[in-house]
Amino acid sequence: MFINFRGEELRHNFISHLETAFKNDEINYYIDTDEPRSQPIKILFDRIDQSDIVLAVFSKRYSESKWCLDELVKIMKNVKENKLRVIPVFFNVKVDDVKHQEGEFGGNFYGKNHRERTIIQQQEWKEALKSAPTMMALVLANFM
Repeated sequence: MFINFRGEELRHNFISHLETAFKNDEINYYIDTDEPRSQPIKILFDRIDQSDIVLAVFSKRYSESKWCLDELVKIMKNVKENKLRVIPVFFNVKVDDVKHQEGEFGGNFYGKNHRERTIIQQQEWKEALKSAPTMMALVLANFM
């Protein structure tokens, strides 16, 4: 299981609790802290390809991260090719805000971090963000 999430926002709270639960139940999972910092980012795409399931944990700041969005594009391509299953988790963010890039999530998507993105990259991100919420999901609100 590959876990796609905004590290700066969730690594030391929700994800750390999830990681503890997975360890206790002996669930094989992968998060990027398992890789040395010197590895090329392509290693994350390899880990996605090696996974059977992905937890895509959407949060308010998820859409700030090019890496999260690039991973999501790869994930959704694999889902489309029936190589992978994805379970979206909406953590303190509305499903429609992700799907339509609205609210604080949308503000972060259209913010300063993505001014240099290409039109093609922007379209791929939008398509992935529209597709993920169409899967059976978990909605977790009012945490933290």
